[in-house]
Amino acid sequence: MSFSSLVSDITYKDRDLDDRRSLVSRARSYASTAATSVSISGDIASQLHGGYSHPLARAWQAERQLTKSMLIYPLFVSDNPDDETLIPSLPGQYRRGVNKLVPYLTPLVRKGLKSVILFGVPLAPGSKDALGTNADDPKGPVMSSIRLLRRSFPSLFIVADVCLCEYTTHGHCGILRDDGGLNNALSVDRVSDVAMAYAEAGAHCVAPSDMNDGRIRAIKLKLIEAGIAHKVVLMSYAAKFSGCLYGPFRDAAGSCPSFGDRKCYQLPPGGRGLARRAIQRDINEGADIIMVKPASQYLDIISDAKDIGQNLPVAAYQVSGEFAMIHAGAKAGVFDLKAMAFEATEGILRAGATIVVSYFTPQFLDWLSN
Repeated sequence: MSFSSLVSDITYKDRDLDDRRSLVSRARSYASTAATSVSISGDIASQLHGGYSHPLARAWQAERQLTKSMLIYPLFVSDNPDDETLIPSLPGQYRRGVNKLVPYLTPLVRKGLKSVILFGVPLAPGSKDALGTNADDPKGPVMSSIRLLRRSFPSLFIVADVCLCEYTTHGHCGILRDDGGLNNALSVDRVSDVAMAYAEAGAHCVAPSDMNDGRIRAIKLKLIEAGIAHKVVLMSYAAKFSGCLYGPFRDAAGSCPSFGDRKCYQLPPGGRGLARRAIQRDINEGADIIMVKPASQYLDIISDAKDIGQNLPVAAYQVSGEFAMIHAGAKAGVFDLKAMAFEATEGILRAGATIVVSYFTPQFLDWLSN
């Protein structure tokens, strides 16, 4: 029983109190069933096979200098199949429809591209609602892209970002209460359903970026219940900080909140202790990889993540604002683009990351020999 199948009316605010309590009760019932199966197979943190089921995931277990296999390239996939639109605030980056993906990626794969992370961008009228219903639409941009890329590039490792912000009318990362705050229980059940849909469509890795409490455990439980936890990597945005560096991304994904901000669920800048707690929590809940975001501004947190999760790969996301600032500095003649890109990325690796999500990936494929 999934959250999606429980919802027949997409306007959550129109439900009466009894209906809401019923939804929460039934969601908890599902979690109890899944928890029973885990108690039989062992503690949730004992589920390790998914983290090294794929050859690239096995390579990520090692520490080394910057190589092509360490890089994950972000792709914005719109629901217009023939879309190819430049994103003004992200130099050289585009929103692309599924019909444009293979022609674009083919030369990159030949150069050594190993992994991409997919972000869906619904643009069609009526494609957003209060519950983010289209996030797991089988014909939507993410699931269509997963299936296409699996067929076209069998060796490409596909990561699917899991969040609702691109698909909700309010732009927040979950389902809201009447007062505008996040309903954590319903948000987690919805996000975990979306993660399951992406995994079943063929994603090698699901990466929840919503920052709702308990979503790693909920996803891991459902992966186990479905019998696919052994072959799906669960990458947690464990320490994702709020701030101004996401502006170009939100332009690209159309995910700006329509009111308020995300400071009550993304971590506060300077919240090092809170970040350490979040990292430890997500490790305990079954994450195979932990991620820090943004990257260059939080080298101390990357170091902490390596210390706390010393037996796990650590990823770092060079976010859109970091990428745009480096480009702006190079354009102004302050520094050389290639030199600064290398310096920033190698700083992230020295801090302890072994995986880098970077918009510089196409350039690195040219700059790196292996």
